[in-house]
Amino acid sequence: MQSTTLYFVLHVRCCPTRMRDHQAIDSLLLKELKSCCAKEYNFAPRVTGLKLMESASTENHGGVSAKCRDNKVEELWGLTSFFGYSAQTFVQAVSLLDRFLAIMKVQPKHLPCIGVCCLHIASKMVEQESNVSPMHELIRISQSKFTVSDLCRMEKIISEKLRVETKAVTAFTFLHLYYSAFTSLSAGREEIPSIGRLEAQLKACLCRLVFSKAKPSVLALSLIAQEFEVLRPITPLKIVQQFQRHLKINDSELHHWKELVAECMSEYHSSECNKPDNKKLVWIVSRRTAQNLQANHFSVPGLPTIPEGGWDESECEDSCGDMSCGEDSPCGSPGSDGEGAFFPSNFPKCRK
Repeated sequence: MQSTTLYFVLHVRCCPTRMRDHQAIDSLLLKELKSCCAKEYNFAPRVTGLKLMESASTENHGGVSAKCRDNKVEELWGLTSFFGYSAQTFVQAVSLLDRFLAIMKVQPKHLPCIGVCCLHIASKMVEQESNVSPMHELIRISQSKFTVSDLCRMEKIISEKLRVETKAVTAFTFLHLYYSAFTSLSAGREEIPSIGRLEAQLKACLCRLVFSKAKPSVLALSLIAQEFEVLRPITPLKIVQQFQRHLKINDSELHHWKELVAECMSEYHSSECNKPDNKKLVWIVSRRTAQNLQANHFSVPGLPTIPEGGWDESECEDSCGDMSCGEDSPCGSPGSDGEGAFFPSNFPKCRK
């Protein structure tokens, strides 16, 4: 008994750092985080392309503007919730969309086809095969004018340009890795936000183009750090500092994105934010669309297919009809994931 006690005392004296750093991050988790950090640049959109979107005006039809892109992402959020896809699918779809728009010269009229296609590719990457909605159903529910043939051709173009990989690294990847460390090290001693709340906040941030310029590792840590600043628990804040040290994220970078996250969350939770009321949700469509739906909601107008070549040229023919950039779209509001499903439970999905 005395020899055991003596060994423990000597062990503590020889290894004081182990006692002080008993809240250290798991080595396997840290290895996974560093591996993801090394890959995240490969799945990030080109900053130059994002800046071009920011500088493009809504009236300029030579390229997709930031507002046009943001509205399309909000529509993808609505479609994600409608089809019951996970937050990971939405984040992956936005990543594909931004990466494609940042390297290709795209006209706003082609954006509906690109957006739905990115969601379809993401669902096949993330969801179970039985949960992936058919192409014709995605087209019908999104009220788009392109055909299944157009969507298939677009999928081929996007897959070739982006070299789509199933294990892509996104902010969602880092968010879950960080969260696993917080839950294991806090061990219920201190309050931490739910992962569902953090996922909803990530989706709200991605509806703004500016957050696509952040490193996924930094954006995910900013979301968590911003939440902890409100709760002010001691242990999680120390864990944030450990992540900063191991992943080489400096204070100024983290502070910058935390401020933008806080601003986004303040706007998102305000009464001015146009979020749908789950109890009183009405799907508003234009008069022309309503007439078409009444006539035959399964019909798709015959339109020229997307040309095989010259996709990145602004002079290419209109292959998807006269489509607006979605600024007045009926699905142009983000879903309120923290409060419930985007659509009410009795809303028909019309699956076959």
